[in-house]
Amino acid sequence: MTTLGYFTRLLDDTSPAERYRIATEQVRHAEDLGFQTAWVAQHHFHGAEGGLPSPLVFLAHTAALTSRIRLGTGVICIPMEDAVRTAEDVAVLDELSDGRVEVGISTGGTPASFPAFGVDFADRYTLSADKLATLRGAWAGNEINGTANRLYPAASGLNDRIWQATFSADGGARAGHDGDGLMLSRTQPRPEGAPDATLADLQVPIVERYLAELPQGATPRVMASRTIFVADTSQAARGWAEKGLRAAVARSPRAFGARAAVEGDLDALIRATDTFVGSPQEVAEALAADATLAHATELSAQVHSVDPPHREVLRSLELLASQVAPALGVEVATARSAA
Repeated sequence: MTTLGYFTRLLDDTSPAERYRIATEQVRHAEDLGFQTAWVAQHHFHGAEGGLPSPLVFLAHTAALTSRIRLGTGVICIPMEDAVRTAEDVAVLDELSDGRVEVGISTGGTPASFPAFGVDFADRYTLSADKLATLRGAWAGNEINGTANRLYPAASGLNDRIWQATFSADGGARAGHDGDGLMLSRTQPRPEGAPDATLADLQVPIVERYLAELPQGATPRVMASRTIFVADTSQAARGWAEKGLRAAVARSPRAFGARAAVEGDLDALIRATDTFVGSPQEVAEALAADATLAHATELSAQVHSVDPPHREVLRSLELLASQVAPALGVEVATARSAA
């Protein structure tokens, strides 16, 4: 059965400290509602892109304020990280959180960030492979980098909780071959010649390659992130969506290939940004038509690029857990009353 997760990029229009407070409150609320995972994105230097360069620090703070919800990185851009220090930090976080860590990794996608770390963007794939091998070895208890040193604290099961993010079928094949989880994005660029391709048109082949390469007997782990914003009425949801999506596409038209949609109608904008928005019934019906989700073991909801106010995010999480997820047959853990 598909489980329900929450994903945040910490993009509120406020100070960093308030961004982190808001995100923490949202994760705690998600736990109370029965969400089973919470993921945070990593972005260096550019506050308008993600607002969180150090996801493990944030998750350590969140771990102290939660007890059940699993805590994931979505993602760590490993070419820019020291692999041994990352292995240590994740192992410590896993101890502090009582084994609740999920480790999403990627090669990174913002070329301008790489030089600050002394890394060439063109080398990202080779660096990722080398550093991922170091992580795996350290978490397996092997000697590190040809020395007699072994990881302390010793990692317990972290190699079974690695996820690889990708936009490509080849990337899906790599994740499958390695026996890792597969992370699919809320949106992705359309190839030349196929501007009207649906997200499922692009992502189902990735899942198929992943499953084909998965070792015999391995359990598939497919996380499909989606932009989902639910309100009590369609009118309210679309009002916030129009404001947020128009601003997002105006800032980064190339990211969506949707410059024309800024001046088009709202439905065109929603399609161009791969957004699921509306009343609980409308959102459930739209998600049910997404062919990728038939393969997903986790549906991870985020509100970016709608980015409504905090109170609207909390209400969206409530409606998603109480009405949308049950309509889809998505599993929600037993909710608990907020303290």
